[in-house]
Amino acid sequence: MTDLAGHLRVATYNTRDFLDDGALAARVVRAVDPDVLCLQEVPRRLFAGVRVARFAKACSMTWVGGHRGSGGTTIFTSERVRADRAEHHRLPVRWPDRTRGYAVAEVVVPGGGRVVVVSVHLGLRPDERVSHTEGLLGHLAIKGAHLVVAGDLNEDESGPAYGRLVMGGVLRPVSPERATFPAHSPRRRLDVVLASAGLRVLPHREVALPAGVFAAASDHVPTWVDLALS
Repeated sequence: MTDLAGHLRVATYNTRDFLDDGALAARVVRAVDPDVLCLQEVPRRLFAGVRVARFAKACSMTWVGGHRGSGGTTIFTSERVRADRAEHHRLPVRWPDRTRGYAVAEVVVPGGGRVVVVSVHLGLRPDERVSHTEGLLGHLAIKGAHLVVAGDLNEDESGPAYGRLVMGGVLRPVSPERATFPAHSPRRRLDVVLASAGLRVLPHREVALPAGVFAAASDHVPTWVDLALS
């Protein structure tokens, strides 16, 4: 994104533990060129920190770091913004399901103030997703702050957890209304960006990538949105 004061491009991307083509995934990120990248399913175990740091470098971004216990969620930032603080949290799941969690970063936008950005990955079970969402919203009881929540919800707008996120009008969906999963033939809109009312949605801009790149990079297609801090 071009360096515009008070503007912020936020993207969310499930990278499937880099099990597909990590170099292509980094190419996708560079093409999208977000100011803030919310990630899900980055490596969590053996040499995880080294691998995530290497991916951040390949994306030409900075990793907020320290994602232990976050279920593979974390956040990258571009040089156009600064992450003042970052937190990583676990969400409880039923064994043997994959661990879930969320990452929080307070991002300073030149000329436009601060935005609290959350990367979240909800569970596979509907009841878990609702409890995960309620726990997340309880933690994020932030008054008067610009807020963005982005990630893989494992359900679309018809799901109960999605409904909890937008209920009350604090958050509303701002990313394009298109399917993101599975990448080879998207049919479900599992990945979404939601934002608080003080963030204005700018016209969407696509990126030019050859056919097949998204499907080769991960099993999810990233989604992104340009926001203005009004």
